[in-house]
Amino acid sequence: MQKTLITALFLGTLLVASPFQHAPVQAQTTKAVSVIPWFAVKNSTMVVQTGDKAKTLDKDVTLPNGIRVEHLSRSIVLTNGNRVKLKEGDMLSLNGEFIRKNAAPEPEVAATPAPATLSASATTPAAAPVPAPVSAPVPTAAPAATPTFTYRPTAPVDGKLKGVVELGASGFNLFIVRADNQHNWKLEKSEFGNSLVMENMATEEDVRNGLKSYIGKMLDFGVAGRDIHFMVSSGAAMSDVTRRIVKSLESLKYVVNTVTPEREGTLGLKAALPMPFADKAFMLDMGSANSKIAWLADGQPHVEDTYGSKYYEKDVPDATVIADVKTKAAKVPGKLRSTCFVIGGVPYELAKAVRQGQEPYTVLKAADAYPQLSGAKIKSGLNIYQAVAAATGCQQFVFGYDANFTIGYLLSLP
Repeated sequence: MQKTLITALFLGTLLVASPFQHAPVQAQTTKAVSVIPWFAVKNSTMVVQTGDKAKTLDKDVTLPNGIRVEHLSRSIVLTNGNRVKLKEGDMLSLNGEFIRKNAAPEPEVAATPAPATLSASATTPAAAPVPAPVSAPVPTAAPAATPTFTYRPTAPVDGKLKGVVELGASGFNLFIVRADNQHNWKLEKSEFGNSLVMENMATEEDVRNGLKSYIGKMLDFGVAGRDIHFMVSSGAAMSDVTRRIVKSLESLKYVVNTVTPEREGTLGLKAALPMPFADKAFMLDMGSANSKIAWLADGQPHVEDTYGSKYYEKDVPDATVIADVKTKAAKVPGKLRSTCFVIGGVPYELAKAVRQGQEPYTVLKAADAYPQLSGAKIKSGLNIYQAVAAATGCQQFVFGYDANFTIGYLLSLP
């Protein structure tokens, strides 16, 4: 049971349609927690709890039944769009079973006025000072003042489907693109896995079955077997568990491509930097294990690699990281500093906080304008972001939702 559920959460393979439900008996908690991992709030932090072991959740996760767990807001987003704020002691299982410590879950925002029930009356006092909460979110209106980025890439003509699975430092991700002979491309499908496998919370069998599922999904989508590729990021290549994963892939007769930080930066630049900006912009790929700063010099990619957003795990001082990032970023030629295209996990969180719809590009706010975001990884990423901005003087950092180095690899293929 545990293996199946972990694999499902990580790779999206479990075919479960269990509803979001409240456990009727509190005694059920102890038994359930000992069997499978749970999401819980402890000391105001979202964690993955397995028995008596807890690990901080550092990214959002979508369960197989569609419920989304947001680690920064410590909330659950239901399939109907309602949001439930988790309190200390509340728990959610991988199969969608919810246990509220003190009361039934209360949506923060209801689609229609709540009926006069106990939960409605509980929220009435908070709803009474409507003017204050409504005017307070005016900062939420701030994103409307955020500059927009109007560039839109050229759509591929008679393109070919290609698929790739990325084995990253924080989990597996799947991407399917359609690309034509002119290297115009469009992201057709993507899936992002959480970090349970990379954190040694799944077995080799889980990994093997999950990889087969990813392959099956790409084949079902229309990707030919010869056009399915596997990439190991430079950060993941340093992990011991990666060898087991690569071994599982090789047993399935697939070739796994590993990259150095320089190669990863080159491929990221190919996907993230639009051709119209080749002579006036550079790229920042902020990964968990390392970050790459890249640009084109006389038509050839130049890459500088530095610390990633999880440098805190190695007890590296902020000042050391900031100094190194500034040194590397200062090498970007002056004529290329008008715009920086950004990709990576932390930049995604920054962009999501100010996104105004489903636009493919979001202009990030300054690094010091995200007081609502917290956590060691976010803080470290903001240090890197701020150091790049300080060293280059760049005023426009643009996050691209679809680009990453694995897509750059697909675009480099014939």
